[in-house]
Amino acid sequence: MPEQSPGSRPTLEAVAARAGVSRATASRVVNGGDGVRKPLVDKVLRAVDELGYVPNHAARTLVTRRTGAVAVVIAEPEVRIFSDPFFSQQIRGISKELTAHDTQLVLLLVEGPGDFDRITRYLSGGHVDGALAFSLHTDDPLPAITRRAGIPTVFGGRPGWTADPGERAVPYVDADNRGGARVAVQHLRDLGRERIAHIGGPPDQTSAMDRLDGYRDVLLDMDPTLVAEGAFTVESGARAMAELLERRPDLDAVFVANDLMASGALRVLRERGIAVPEQVAVVGFDDMDPVAKETDPPLTTVRQDIEGQGRLMARLLLRILDRTGNGAAPDSVITPTMLVRRASA
Repeated sequence: MPEQSPGSRPTLEAVAARAGVSRATASRVVNGGDGVRKPLVDKVLRAVDELGYVPNHAARTLVTRRTGAVAVVIAEPEVRIFSDPFFSQQIRGISKELTAHDTQLVLLLVEGPGDFDRITRYLSGGHVDGALAFSLHTDDPLPAITRRAGIPTVFGGRPGWTADPGERAVPYVDADNRGGARVAVQHLRDLGRERIAHIGGPPDQTSAMDRLDGYRDVLLDMDPTLVAEGAFTVESGARAMAELLERRPDLDAVFVANDLMASGALRVLRERGIAVPEQVAVVGFDDMDPVAKETDPPLTTVRQDIEGQGRLMARLLLRILDRTGNGAAPDSVITPTMLVRRASA
């Protein structure tokens, strides 16, 4: 049996010798290959545990042509990502799924246009097997970057761009934003509200546009003075609510395109002595913990499974990475939404 000097890193040869098998057999077991009888697999795994063997990542990459890592690219600056619970919930879902498949998550953030060159170099450099990208904007270069890098990609959110002729559609995971918005606005109408305002998200993101379309589906004769634009942040929701009250002090309800903006809107209503829901009913979108339950009053909102969408994104990507031959890529997934009634409406 090969001698292991104190403090040295155990080798695959040492594992093979301890298990009484060839190096090739030990390699197949360690790298997840087929064709090894179970008794031998058990011997090799026992030797791995006894010696504390850790596979050499570089060597394993040469054999499998896989890095065991996936890039998660978020097209937002750091300050937004770490202040918005949406991102932490989605990353948590992605991380759980990747961890369950022994895959490392590599987080790449976009602070500004200059970061796209860095991300292009990283994705093209063979550091990761694939990418998950979300919070994209209409003019975002990330789709083109991942195509040029030639790596499998799954997007979070319905794409806002048109695929080139002959190009295979890239799979994505999204919530039923338009349907959820329709349910929210119909709920306000069923409460007898007649002047329902909307605080929307950025017009260059498909989730915001889908929620605006859902609002319009119910209010076919929508008054444009009842619509204001926010940026999916607390402060933008407060500004939009103040703008709406200046423009339409007679409004009696507001559907807000996410919970953070809804919390800002509620703050403005409270500061102005406007009772919620008696004078103005408020419905948000996301049902993000802890935002929705800790507003004053607790927020009626549309629930989407944010963490579950993260897991689905990772699952689709792993399926693409594991498929063989020219099998069809996984279909995109639209997850359901539901209204959660609390005290604000």
